[in-house]
Amino acid sequence: MSPEAHGPVRDERMLGPTEDLDRQPDGVPHKVVGLTAGFSVVLAVLVAALFLTGHRIGVAAGILICAFAIPVLVASLRKKAATQRDLLHPSR
Repeated sequence: MSPEAHGPVRDERMLGPTEDLDRQPDGVPHKVVGLTAGFSVVLAVLVAALFLTGHRIGVAAGILICAFAIPVLVASLRKKAATQRDLLHPSR
């Protein structure tokens, strides 16, 4: 083998015994990462809009969303990640 470094770009001969190109980072499905980012932005915009209205009902709704919707969202995405986690190709 030559002394220069080769990136294993789908060259199975260049892979080490413990390397795998098919695994996802930390075993977390990419779909769950995208959903987390998307829902986080939507919730942040919604809560900001409710607070900026200045009405007591809007502020109360924003507080309720922060208190209940965010933990429910986190729990459901954690469950989705656990069921879709790639156990065949675990992270290092």
